[in-house]
Amino acid sequence: MRSYTRAVRVGILIQQVLSDVLRKNINDPRLKMTVISAVKMSADLKTAKIYYTAPGDEKSRRKAAEGFEKATGFFKRSLAREISLRYMPDLQFFLDESVDYGFHIERLLTSIKEKNGSDHTTIEKQ
Repeated sequence: MRSYTRAVRVGILIQQVLSDVLRKNINDPRLKMTVISAVKMSADLKTAKIYYTAPGDEKSRRKAAEGFEKATGFFKRSLAREISLRYMPDLQFFLDESVDYGFHIERLLTSIKEKNGSDHTTIEKQ
């Protein structure tokens, strides 16, 4: 019994290859600080949803999205050289907002801790 489906294994492989290509072969300044955080493949392996993180403000994230859109063909050709698949999947790029959400939760927890003090072992009854 396999612990991972083929779609998961191909997604992991695509993430590794794209991360390597992004680090070594992309000269676009819009993509320099981006990181591929996850790849989710459709069951038929024809669509790859690629999630990335991009530092900075909303403007730099929009530019990163434009950079990924422009480099899609290059990424597909790079994948074709590295991975043997019957059909090269359609690449769709999405901003991964989970890191920002995690920072938001951390800030909320810190502000609650500062407001209520550091000892949370007892709950006050009102």
